[in-house]
Amino acid sequence: MKGSNRTFKPGIMRACIYMLFVLFTVNTAFAATAKGGDDITFTITPTAKDALFKGGRVVYNVDIVNGLTTTEDGKISYRVTTEKGKFLDEDSVKISLGSKGIKHLEVSMPAQQTGFYKLLMMINVADYDDTIRRAFGVNAEKIRSEHAKPADFDAFWNDTKQELANVKPEFKLTYLPDSSKVDHKAYLFEMKSLDNLTIRGYMTIPIAKNPKKKFVVLLQVPPYQVPLTPMFASDMDIAIVSINVRGQGNSRDVIHTRHDDYIFYNVEDKNKYVMRGAIMDCIRTVDFIFTQPQLDHNRIIVVGGSMGGFLAIATASLDHRISICSAQNPILSDIRNLEGEAEWPLNVIKRHVATLPGVTMDKVMDNLDYFDTKNFATNVDCSTLIGIGLLDNLVPPNNAYVVYNNLHSDKHIMAFAELAHEVGMPYKIYESRWMHDYFGLF
Repeated sequence: MKGSNRTFKPGIMRACIYMLFVLFTVNTAFAATAKGGDDITFTITPTAKDALFKGGRVVYNVDIVNGLTTTEDGKISYRVTTEKGKFLDEDSVKISLGSKGIKHLEVSMPAQQTGFYKLLMMINVADYDDTIRRAFGVNAEKIRSEHAKPADFDAFWNDTKQELANVKPEFKLTYLPDSSKVDHKAYLFEMKSLDNLTIRGYMTIPIAKNPKKKFVVLLQVPPYQVPLTPMFASDMDIAIVSINVRGQGNSRDVIHTRHDDYIFYNVEDKNKYVMRGAIMDCIRTVDFIFTQPQLDHNRIIVVGGSMGGFLAIATASLDHRISICSAQNPILSDIRNLEGEAEWPLNVIKRHVATLPGVTMDKVMDNLDYFDTKNFATNVDCSTLIGIGLLDNLVPPNNAYVVYNNLHSDKHIMAFAELAHEVGMPYKIYESRWMHDYFGLF
């Protein structure tokens, strides 16, 4: 890890506050309503933290509360498949729930090989049926991709960065009084990026008594087709720079696609693919940060979720001026292994390729190898935090762990067993206290 010997060891006081917050706000129980208005509560809990098992049998605790006045007879059953849906195992056990009774079961399933698996846990009794969908991992730290990084991956991106360097940035900064606050100033910035496109974003800076004060920079990169507006930090030590990459927000002058079309814009040519330019827009934003005297050029965190998670890792990989990186649910992770696990984006890309004479999906997949998050991860040299949902239908946990395991710098991952393409509030709390500790903001 560059520039610091700090690791992921947040302060004790913040840790205590964090744990109290989690205990107060997070309720993971799943409750459903039986007919007649009375409740039967059916919950399952993995015996391994975050449903990440280290081998051996997979065990879940099952708890059932019968709020009905009747005895309920039936069964608890489970079904395990691979992430791609291949059947592996199933079993069931008979149960009898007494009136207003409580039952606890320990469901033990056969050991599985390294990887992630889908789990359906079902209850079927006289007056109540329910299914809980979960996922669990086995030896997740050992997951690796079967698909290699292109031999000329680094050369491709070095050439791309040189092409960006040949474009004069022509930075322009405009004060936005209507968007500013009593304690913050807001600015619109504009710049020229790859292909000489005009790219725009926003910068908000706290108003400090000391005119020489330099602010930590939070570089916010965008989710998929979500326009970013001026963003304000509650911490008066942090400035926020948010960027709308080409084809998004107020940077849609030239590239102005429909929602689904953006992901495959020029995908048939890796030198023109939209993500090539979008990544360079993020790099140029770092160039912009380095022109601003009020910003601390040695303390920059890049943050993003979904497409923003992809852009955050790509930016940290290609620009070592980034100090730390936080990526949530990064898309385009282990792309070749998305087949059969996640519909998007391969489904819309395939439909697009079918309309292009002489273009094959094999060629497009070869192009996408240069934009695979796992391949960027190998070159990240800053401390990195990743958040994932084990039920993510866009970034399956197997794919996300390939990215995480390709990181060779100081790293930490937070997995949310009951979430899909999102992370929980504990991630944002951890991210904040980690950033504060790393940059010495107390």
